[in-house]
Amino acid sequence: MGVAGLVGSGRTEMLRTLFGIDKARGGSIWLEGRPLEVRTPLQAITARMGLVPEDRKQEGLVLEMAIRQNLSLAALRQNSRAFLNRRYEQTLAQLRSLLRNAGRSRGIDAEAARLREALRHEQMRQLPLVEQAMGRQALALLRQLDAASQSADDLQAAAEESFNQHPDAGIITSFPGIGALTGARVLAEIGDDRSRFKDARGLKAYAGAAPITRASGKSRSVTQRKVKNNRLAAAGYTWAFAALTASPGARAHYDRRRDAGDRHTAAQRNLFNRLLGCLWHCLQAGQHYDEATAFPAAKATPAAA
Repeated sequence: MGVAGLVGSGRTEMLRTLFGIDKARGGSIWLEGRPLEVRTPLQAITARMGLVPEDRKQEGLVLEMAIRQNLSLAALRQNSRAFLNRRYEQTLAQLRSLLRNAGRSRGIDAEAARLREALRHEQMRQLPLVEQAMGRQALALLRQLDAASQSADDLQAAAEESFNQHPDAGIITSFPGIGALTGARVLAEIGDDRSRFKDARGLKAYAGAAPITRASGKSRSVTQRKVKNNRLAAAGYTWAFAALTASPGARAHYDRRRDAGDRHTAAQRNLFNRLLGCLWHCLQAGQHYDEATAFPAAKATPAAA
């Protein structure tokens, strides 16, 4: 929701009132289906509300103070005991930095505050020599983890570099939801021999995307294929999942399968089956992926007279 209006229409006054800066003359505030009483900015902050003022330099920041200190102004109760707690600020800044370095992009401030509170509680202790030994063991394990992570990054970079040099790299990465690393795995499993799979059905069966249909008399059963290339199947699940947000056609196909009664995994496998067929055709024809061809829009049915 957005609030817009001309100068003097009351936009700023309404938001200042919602945040508790100005006194409300009437009405009520509801948050997540519950009435909320906000008479002061402290109550608004406690309710996890924030305000970006119109004049940010004059009302939103203290320009003489550092960014870290400005961030602490909204939580003075937690940061101070009559005087501002610099150690608390530094700990929060370190936790925020660690969370960002770990790849987190949302809710960093709230998670840093939660971790800070958890670390402040009294913990069970061991004998000093035992704690020292366990600390050294933890540091040794962390060094091993750092080395493994660096090796994984180096291997990823090498795999992507080699994959991008392959003639089929452009065709494979033209598909929605598949990047260089997943594309390298798909190419490694299916190979670049065009005669390896006679048709798309062979490739789908090899990847485990095509189901097994058994019919006997009047009975007919459709079951998941168990014997397959597990590495290609795992890459296909990642590929299909990423395609849901990269391709409107893939999303519509997945939603149709879900509406038909398929569980999430079955719908994902069916989408992977569809994408594999498109990939086989594109590799045989030497052409890139085309959304309109892969997922043609359903023709509108004429209204009944």
